[in-house]
Amino acid sequence: MASEFQRLKVQAMFDVFDVDGDGSLTEGDFEALAARWGLLPRVAAGPELAVRVRAVIMGWWQHLSAVGGGAGVERIGMDELMAMVDRLPTMKQAVTATADVVFDAVDENGDGQISRTEHGRLIDTWHGQTIPTGDVFDRLDQDGDGYLSRPEFAILWTQFWISDDPAEPGNLMCGPVEGASAA
Repeated sequence: MASEFQRLKVQAMFDVFDVDGDGSLTEGDFEALAARWGLLPRVAAGPELAVRVRAVIMGWWQHLSAVGGGAGVERIGMDELMAMVDRLPTMKQAVTATADVVFDAVDENGDGQISRTEHGRLIDTWHGQTIPTGDVFDRLDQDGDGYLSRPEFAILWTQFWISDDPAEPGNLMCGPVEGASAA
C-alpha cells in the first residue's frame, strides 16, 4: 500500500496525465501526452525515437487499463493509478526502460547527459507548462558535475515512481512535490 507521500506525488502526475481535466484518465489523455512529448526537438526530428516515446506512453495506458479491468476500460481513476504504483516494485525493468526512452527524448543534443536546461524541459513537457523548479536539479545532481548520466537518471526515475522516502532525491525528478515538506 502506497504511503501518503507517494499518493501526494502520484496525484500530481495524475493531474498532469489528465490532459482534459475531467478527473479521470483516458486513452485520449495518453494520446495527448504522447503528442506533447512528440514536440521535443529530438523526438520531432527522429522518427524512430518518436515511435519509442509513443510506445512507452501508450504502453503505460495499457498497464493502467489492465489494472482497471482490462480491454474496453475507458476511464481510470486515482485509485487505479495508485494500484499500478503499488505494482511498480515488481516491474522495475519496465520503469527503467521508460527512463531510458525519456532520457533519449530529453537529451536534446545527444551527448549522453541531461543538463539543467534539458531537465527543466522534461519537467515542463510533463506538466505542459513552465514549472518553476528552484534547486531541484542541484538536489538531483548528487555528484555536482552539472549533468545527470543515464545511470543516475535511471536511479532517480525509479526513485520517483517507487520510493515512499521523501528524502530520496529522485522524488523531485518531475519537479517539486507540492504539499510535501522539504527533504
